[in-house]
Amino acid sequence: MSYNVNQQTKKNARVRSLFAAALVLACAFGTVTLAAAQVTPPPTPTDIAVPAGNSAYLVGHAFGSQGYTCLPTSTGAAAWNPTARPEATLFSDFFGHLVQIITHFQSINENPKPGVTPPLSGNATWQSSLDSSRVWMVKVKGIDAGSDPASCPNSGSIQCLLLQSVGNKKGATGGNLLADTTFIQRLNTSGGAVPTSVCTVGQTQLVPYTADYFFFRADK
Repeated sequence: MSYNVNQQTKKNARVRSLFAAALVLACAFGTVTLAAAQVTPPPTPTDIAVPAGNSAYLVGHAFGSQGYTCLPTSTGAAAWNPTARPEATLFSDFFGHLVQIITHFQSINENPKPGVTPPLSGNATWQSSLDSSRVWMVKVKGIDAGSDPASCPNSGSIQCLLLQSVGNKKGATGGNLLADTTFIQRLNTSGGAVPTSVCTVGQTQLVPYTADYFFFRADK
């Protein structure tokens, strides 16, 4: 009887991935209370602090890119400007195994909160890789990287942010990993800053970055 080591290794990896994904879901839904209680964001300045009555329940480490486009200035020169097209993939570490849990991108807000008029350009979006639930966010405030050693220590990187939900939607089968998210903090940013190179109008550039995203929901 033959034994294919490569096939068995791949099978074991898939099993570990499924097990870790199940743990992510359990933590987010509060069924693994110990792990959920360990989601503790660092202290932050008041400007990007989450309002009382909301608690962190999920954290993902992001690997992504910040886009920039070279546009003309009022003086006739050219300068890099951020574009509203964030792209990132968020992972959680379970027992040393990285599991993809969320993708971050720009999309039309399909379920805006009352009183919210979604922009035609879309909103920053986070979608669960586990149950396809989504949350749309807008920036509340930001602090410059390097201005706070505990939460935003890396000078020369993109800002650390507080974001607030302007829309949520359950997944196709009713999943709600992100359907109740109220706020997100983007902390510990590294990279992603505006390019320093001279540019030509119309030129685009993607600058890689990493960050920690902490997800909050209202206390029950």
